[in-house]
Amino acid sequence: MRTIPIPVDVSRLTFVCVTDPRPRLVSQHTGEVKTDRNGQAVYQVGLSAADASGRVELVNVSVSGEPDVKVGQVVVPAGLVGFAWEQTRNGELRWGVATAPMPSRPPARPGPPDRDDPDV
Repeated sequence: MRTIPIPVDVSRLTFVCVTDPRPRLVSQHTGEVKTDRNGQAVYQVGLSAADASGRVELVNVSVSGEPDVKVGQVVVPAGLVGFAWEQTRNGELRWGVATAPMPSRPPARPGPPDRDDPDV
């Protein structure tokens, strides 16, 4: 299965933190904490997502680095995307959508050439 990120329009939802951030573990047995490509610990935060009609879903969001959020705090996830997933356990196919914030990249802005650059 491909892992194509599906952007989430967070402007149409209200998110509230429902669990304190906790480190994601690679293994429950060893207690090894999952890290991202930059070596930062990955944390999981439980959020409730409510729409204008009052429907609420609970989502677990993984974040690189310890987020400064508390239970009950209204948050606006930046760059939230979903990923479709499937797995087979005990012969039963399970599937769903996982969410994760994408790292934000500042837009590249053209500027004046660097005068110290010998190629200019």
